[in-house]
Amino acid sequence: MISFKSDPTFYPSPKSAMRGKPEDLAYVACLYEGTGIERPDHIAVVDVNPSSPSYSKVVGRVELPYIGDELHHFGWNACSSALCPNGSPGVERRYLVVPGLRSSRLYIIDVKRDPRNPEIVKTIQPQEIMEKTGYSRLHTVHCGPNGIYVSAFGNGEGEGPGGILVLDHYTFEVLGRWEIDRGDQYFSYDFWWNLPNEIMVTSEWGVPNTIEGGLKLEHLKERYGNRIHFWDLMKRKKVQSLTLGDENRMALELRPFHDPTKTMGYVNVVLSLKDLSSSIWLWYKEGGKWNAEKVIDIPAEKGDGGLPDVLKGFGMIPPLVTDIDLSLDDKFLFVSCWGAGEVRKYDVSDPFHPVLAGKVKVGGIPRHPHPSGKEMSGAPQMLEVSRDGKRVYVTNSLYSSWDNEFYPDGMKGWMIKLNAEDGLTLDKDFLVEFGEARSHQTRLSGGDASSDSYCYP
Repeated sequence: MISFKSDPTFYPSPKSAMRGKPEDLAYVACLYEGTGIERPDHIAVVDVNPSSPSYSKVVGRVELPYIGDELHHFGWNACSSALCPNGSPGVERRYLVVPGLRSSRLYIIDVKRDPRNPEIVKTIQPQEIMEKTGYSRLHTVHCGPNGIYVSAFGNGEGEGPGGILVLDHYTFEVLGRWEIDRGDQYFSYDFWWNLPNEIMVTSEWGVPNTIEGGLKLEHLKERYGNRIHFWDLMKRKKVQSLTLGDENRMALELRPFHDPTKTMGYVNVVLSLKDLSSSIWLWYKEGGKWNAEKVIDIPAEKGDGGLPDVLKGFGMIPPLVTDIDLSLDDKFLFVSCWGAGEVRKYDVSDPFHPVLAGKVKVGGIPRHPHPSGKEMSGAPQMLEVSRDGKRVYVTNSLYSSWDNEFYPDGMKGWMIKLNAEDGLTLDKDFLVEFGEARSHQTRLSGGDASSDSYCYP
């Protein structure tokens, strides 16, 4: 008799995942693009076990072989979706799938042999990806039940359409472009799904030629997206699109509810052309149609000097909500305000009426210091919530050319931890600094709130 032993970090439901072993390590994307330093990016390994003698220290790293990748979002080769009825047998959470946003290169990094000293086991060059998919500028990675999905901003000329490509679970071979019928979808950014209901959702930022050189105000109205798209996951066909307000631009992070019986989720809109506010929208299915409703509005603040050039004509500090993350029990939404230097926590027990449940200030254009007294460059950007919902790990870089525009005095990478068990407080004893490297995506050992999807409620 042949039997397979399931990976112990795979969980059939969000509730069971919340009871799992806490994370011991965090893997952090560190990059040098925009710093003036000609050096390859790396993945830093941070000890996040409070009982460890090396707690809050960098304990390992894997250096990449090329300069100019600009690491951004990365993910696992396999996760809890493998337990779905159409999941792949025998896979394990062993490899980090790490894309270069500027280079369009993909690295497969083994963390099982020595979790503190990962090693690159395969590199997929951009030429192969272009030849098989027509896509470039790779962004988000999600582990599906039957393959590894990677989003891309555009084509080889730096225009659109952007979309999604798929890798084989076992060989990491590039299989091809995912979309069969995309309709009028052109801009691309994030994607995620509700697997049992066979739904995929995608969002919009812009094409590489628009975003790579930094924010140009003349591009805001026409060259940045403000829609989300709903797809038949099995037919790979777009079925509906929603515009999130004509005045809004940059619909970024998609956070579907983890409970697969709930066909709803959140998306953040970075900027309103009307008043520089940011907003959070709830998307949901009702009566066979998709709808979206603005449920959180975060206004801009009056600037009192010290504004970067890109904002001086406005005299205001936009919140710039650039990331959101939803706890596994679908009760709390965490929101990063990269302009204002703030992280917010909302109680979303009633999804249509979020209630502010806590906030902390650190970094930002107004420059709020760390509780240790340390001056903080940049601001809270990427958020990663632990499976039990008690800890939030925060890093500070958005995108190299945009970092330099909004924080022209320079940015050095850091990572902080917020305690979210009761309200939201900043852990004064946890501060990881990455020197001249900037820090972006974090992945937690064993999975986190934005790495896994589930097929059982």
